[in-house]
This record gives sequence, C-alpha cells and structure tokens, in this order.
Amino acid sequence: MRAEDLLPDEQNQGQFNDVTVRKGTVGAFLFNARVWLDPASSDDQQAEAERDIVEALPALHALGLFELLQVRDAKLRELVAGTVA
Repeated sequence: MRAEDLLPDEQNQGQFNDVTVRKGTVGAFLFNARVWLDPASSDDQQAEAERDIVEALPALHALGLFELLQVRDAKLRELVAGTVA
C-alpha cells in the first residue's frame, strides 16, 4: 500500500478505529519528538511540542503506531505511555 492509497491527495483526514486522523500526524509527531528531546530547544518550544505530542496520541494509537514500533528514548516512551510525571 502506498500513502495515496490510504489517503488520496484530495483527502486530508481519515477514520481509523473510530478516530479522525489528519494527514501528516505521524510526521508532526516525529518533528515534535525531536524538538521535545533536543536540549537546545527552549522551555516554550519543548512545552509546545509536548502539548502537540499528547494531543496526537489518540490518533497515533488508533493507527497502531506503537503496536509496531517501539520508542527508543525512555523519556519519550513514558510520555507516549502517559506516565510522565
């Protein structure tokens, strides 16, 4: 399957396991994870990235991303699991 088979060019979102997932959700997660983990990122940048990651988690779980891929960074893995204090 190719990306355009899942979401054609003219379609910006889809329903997966009863959750609306926007095109670009996985890419945005990867970008935000890099910002969140980068010690050179400001506190504001990290806080915004964390909010965006947490907001995207229902969609990422609906896609089954974390059933197939393991997050290597322990801190990010805890955030994804919802266990960051």
